Amino acid sequence: MNVSDRAGEAPFVLRRDEGGVVTLTLNRGERFNPLSTEMIAALERELDALRADRTARVVVLAGAGRGFCAGHDLKEMRAHSADSSWQRALFGDCSRMMVKMTELPQPIIARVHGIATAAGCQLVSMCDLAVASDEARFGLPGVNVGIFCSTPAVGVARAIGRKRALEMLLTGELVDASTALGWGLVNRVVPAATLDAEVARLTGIIATRSAKVVGTGKRAFYRQIDQPLETAYATASESMALSMLEPDAAEGIDAFVEKRPPRWPDR
Repeated sequence: MNVSDRAGEAPFVLRRDEGGVVTLTLNRGERFNPLSTEMIAALERELDALRADRTARVVVLAGAGRGFCAGHDLKEMRAHSADSSWQRALFGDCSRMMVKMTELPQPIIARVHGIATAAGCQLVSMCDLAVASDEARFGLPGVNVGIFCSTPAVGVARAIGRKRALEMLLTGELVDASTALGWGLVNRVVPAATLDAEVARLTGIIATRSAKVVGTGKRAFYRQIDQPLETAYATASESMALSMLEPDAAEGIDAFVEKRPPRWPDR
């Protein structure tokens, strides 16, 4: 059950649980789900709750209505345009929420339809995996309205590289789903009619894996990815050595040798 963030209003984020899969849906579809201060706070609360939820194996991040997310709420930002403290708090809060997505033990899969622009494109880049419908569009169009998408660029540039990110940042043009796939911003592009089925296929696979192995592996991945090569190998080696001491590794290897499905200790 979701509780409204303000009395009389629908929740900013809807949560649905089914078979270990938690779907979080940004719930302001009539406005393309802007990342307002209230939306950011609601999403962060859901992420905080998920950290300790042992029933949750994998998370899907979706958007209600005609698109995934159009980025920050420009009307809200304009109303506080002369307040530097408010602006710093907005971007600080959003950045903290984005980092929490990488720190969450459960993998997060973005389910993208319609547009994912500015901080909405940032959301896609910060998810662990992303599946898009073939009509999805992605962009960093802040420059079109006098704002450079500096914070969205943090995640997007790490996903697609400098030159491609700068093309998006400097032109403000949208790229189609096939381009986003070729650039590495998303993992899969499928017809809109099969978007949910492809997301379900991935969540179904991940949900059968050891939650402990997935969580520690995700943490180690993000820790090493931006480290220098030798440091990254040291980080990854330590993680693998420790993982071999876990009951999950013993069960997984035994199951493989015995040609049977594993019975994970955490299930």
